[in-house]
Amino acid sequence: MKPAFKKLLLNWRVMLLLLFLLFSVIAIKPQIFGHDGVIIRHVSQNSSAADAGLENPSPTTMSSAREKILSLNRQEITSLQDYYSVVSAVEGNTTLRVETDRNTYTLLTTADSQGVVDLGLKVSDIPFTNLRKGLDLEGGIRVLLKPATEITADELEITIASLTERLNVFGLSDIVVRSASDLSGGKFILIEIAGVNEEEVKNLLARQGKFEAKIGNNTVFFGGKEDITYVCRSAECSGIDPQRGCGRLADGSYACSFFFSITLSPEAAQRQAKATEKLTIVEGSYLSEDLTLFLDDAEVDRLRIVSSLKGQAATSVQITGSGAGRTEAEAVTNSLSEMKRLQTIIITGSLPVKLDIVKFDTISPSLGKEFLNNIFIVGILALAAVIVVIFVRYRQLKVILPMVFCLLSELIMLLGFAAFVGWNLDLAAIAGIIISIGTGVDHFIIITDETVKGAAETDWKKRIKNAMFVVMGAYLTTIAGMLPLLWAGAGLLKGFALTTIAGVTFGVFVARPAYAVIIEHLLNHEE
Repeated sequence: MKPAFKKLLLNWRVMLLLLFLLFSVIAIKPQIFGHDGVIIRHVSQNSSAADAGLENPSPTTMSSAREKILSLNRQEITSLQDYYSVVSAVEGNTTLRVETDRNTYTLLTTADSQGVVDLGLKVSDIPFTNLRKGLDLEGGIRVLLKPATEITADELEITIASLTERLNVFGLSDIVVRSASDLSGGKFILIEIAGVNEEEVKNLLARQGKFEAKIGNNTVFFGGKEDITYVCRSAECSGIDPQRGCGRLADGSYACSFFFSITLSPEAAQRQAKATEKLTIVEGSYLSEDLTLFLDDAEVDRLRIVSSLKGQAATSVQITGSGAGRTEAEAVTNSLSEMKRLQTIIITGSLPVKLDIVKFDTISPSLGKEFLNNIFIVGILALAAVIVVIFVRYRQLKVILPMVFCLLSELIMLLGFAAFVGWNLDLAAIAGIIISIGTGVDHFIIITDETVKGAAETDWKKRIKNAMFVVMGAYLTTIAGMLPLLWAGAGLLKGFALTTIAGVTFGVFVARPAYAVIIEHLLNHEE
């Protein structure tokens, strides 16, 4: 190694750039080897997987840090196809041995009325990198909610926690729920659910979900863990009601009844006993008042109370309801969907405040894939165009190669930072990357021009100092322009602003000082 080149590598600015590059590559972590298996994206509550001890990963957890399924019943799992092939052959009421990279679990499987086994797991193939694609690229749902009334910061935090739990219980994975605000100070909640397309989410989020059960004018229990300690979601005690089943209506459509069991807390059971002790017995075996179920102050069902429960603190209650459809199959699907939504609301309880949907976007995964392909092609063409312009201007490889290297370094550092903090890369974030790379080209040209202008009375350090003064001024101007975008549009432009700020910060404080040292060394050595 030549002494001059060794001296360049030992410069602290160059070493800092190389160190950041190393950390960025580790954060991105391309999965070249050990790509077999599937990762766990979501574990449903009260499911076979949850009962066996599998934990639901956080949506911000990097892909490489998520639990990986290696085998099912000693059959090796190398892909998503292998996983579903094994699961589809599993029968209900049997044990399933699940081996992961962390532990071995034994699941007791359950099947629905049609014999389909649901382990309560959502899995996916192991991604090539830790980079997370946002809604614009992967597809999914983006919902912007606004409280119907003014709320405090504490109430907003409680609402976000309740929404997160409600969506997790509903079985959705990769959920981001965060607060947002606009420039006028209005409070919003932004929800992003990548990789799904579930229309029923709209009703789940729009309703406050105040569930209560009344006997006469007395409320005996509310939804939530304080009054309801357990909600059955397995095939043994939930599903299409075998006694009432499905039937055809007068207009030719179909209706199906569903049921599921719940367990009340001792306090709620006592309230129910107190509400029934003074009721009279009618029709030989029922009490004079029904147990009426209300959801958001609207009656959803009315249940008869058997006379044996008069004054009794019974903790087990069976909830029923119904759903309709044009065909019997559609009625079954709608009934089970309504059952699932009601179960979710009963488990999580009501939201502290009613929410209004301001914006609801559904993005197709196929459209996102097309976006990603177009962005890749445009990026390659843009880089080629930049190289051509730089070559035409300077006609020196010792200028072009370091500039391209530092440009790519900025991109890698920004992607590494996004992977490390769990940012979702969407179109807004990619626009921020383009802005930061564009400013990088401008700054590299300024540094190069200051360095090669060759005024006799100007030494190297003064030339670099003049260039970095211009670069720092442009950096502060960019930051000042991005800060309002953190709150503009109820936070929908936050990804663009943060990506731009992070990109130009890595460039100004890491890549561009290193480039100045490299170009100074190369041109000074030439002289």
